Amino acid sequence: MKSERKGVVMTYGSFAYYYDRFMDNIPYDEWTAYLQKLLTEQGVKDGLILELGCGTGKVTRRLKACGYDMIGIDISEEMLEMAQNRENDGILYLHQDMREFELYGTVAAVVSVCDTMNYITEPEDLTEVFRLVNNYLDPGGCFIFDLKTRHYYRTVLAENVFAENREDCSIIWENYYDEENCLNEYDLTVYAETSQGLYQRFEESHCQRAWELEEIKSAVNEAGMEFVTAYDAFTKNPVTETSERIYVLVREKYQENKQYIQT
Repeated sequence: MKSERKGVVMTYGSFAYYYDRFMDNIPYDEWTAYLQKLLTEQGVKDGLILELGCGTGKVTRRLKACGYDMIGIDISEEMLEMAQNRENDGILYLHQDMREFELYGTVAAVVSVCDTMNYITEPEDLTEVFRLVNNYLDPGGCFIFDLKTRHYYRTVLAENVFAENREDCSIIWENYYDEENCLNEYDLTVYAETSQGLYQRFEESHCQRAWELEEIKSAVNEAGMEFVTAYDAFTKNPVTETSERIYVLVREKYQENKQYIQT
């Protein structure tokens, strides 16, 4: 399933059923602890949190275990199916496009990790996401998200091909980085064993954009939000030219004429 809007957001289809298997090297506990620390520093110690691009709910469930009430939004029905098939402890999962999402009320914070925001490839869509987040945040609420950097796409992924074998499935990941447009396209080919002992092959294509921090600040400002800070991921160090992943913190900016939605 793919969006038909300009700036197509590629979604996970069949690969969703194998996503967690190939991503089992991600230290989700450490990532969540870092995210919780940032939330606490922004005054969000409890309350309702929205995760944009929640995927299979790995971080969503961990934040729930930290004491937050959670809503997870994702454009992929398959990823949400995997999330809902697990114990969710009252987590509300919504099948929505993050460029058009709707809630019934406001939330204390919005988070988006695992480079979800890199899937936004058009400037107008980036600004729209910030506008929507601003609309559904409590007064003074924060939005924390991560981004892969241009340095990462240019030097780590570049034109490289990665392959990995598991007991019952294998993946080939081919990358193509467009330096001029800051777009990284990658093709996934997965071979998965069926219940009959045969192997099926399926393919998916994805596209992400490397956003410069100044572009992020501009979109944040245009959307009426306030830029707070940015860190080299999992540290309190400033962003550098060699940062591979960064975390960005922005805040809802109080506006006298804004109509806040009460939960």
